[in-house]
Amino acid sequence: MTMSVTVVYVADTGHAVGALALTGAEAATDVEPLIGRALPLRVAVGEGGTVSLPLSSRRLAVLNADDEPGVLAEPLAFGVELTADGKPRPTLLRLASWRDGVTLATNGLTVELPLAAGRATPVVALVSGGQETHVLAGEIPAQQTRVTLPLTLESAGGHGVLVLAAGWAGRLMKAVVG
Repeated sequence: MTMSVTVVYVADTGHAVGALALTGAEAATDVEPLIGRALPLRVAVGEGGTVSLPLSSRRLAVLNADDEPGVLAEPLAFGVELTADGKPRPTLLRLASWRDGVTLATNGLTVELPLAAGRATPVVALVSGGQETHVLAGEIPAQQTRVTLPLTLESAGGHGVLVLAAGWAGRLMKAVVG
């Protein structure tokens, strides 16, 4: 018998951002009953402080996927692949990990991947900034490894950052303006 998990993922990049295994419940088909209007991802920014980076339910979708126990513990390491007609495949992909390559400045967020892709790579990022969360979107052009997403930050301290580059594991981290 094949088990399944319910995965909430970012439609633009395919990144899993949350997962749960339900017993005795009907499979979810809509994201809002699961998370409400937004899914808050929390990141420590220092001295006991945390910030919430809310992903709007408008950017998210839900998939009842084949069993993948790792997605419950580390959802950002997995992605959803779409078929040629835009439907999600039930098998989750383990995404390539990367450690460096995120640079935050008061005027932009630079994302640099370890390898260039043969096609454009969609990028979605959230950056905390005082009382608001900046939502950034762009793409790394084919055969290139970097993009700078425009941003205006008033404070130069530590910020919570979520970076989602299609095909690569998501990064939820503290970034200091450099």
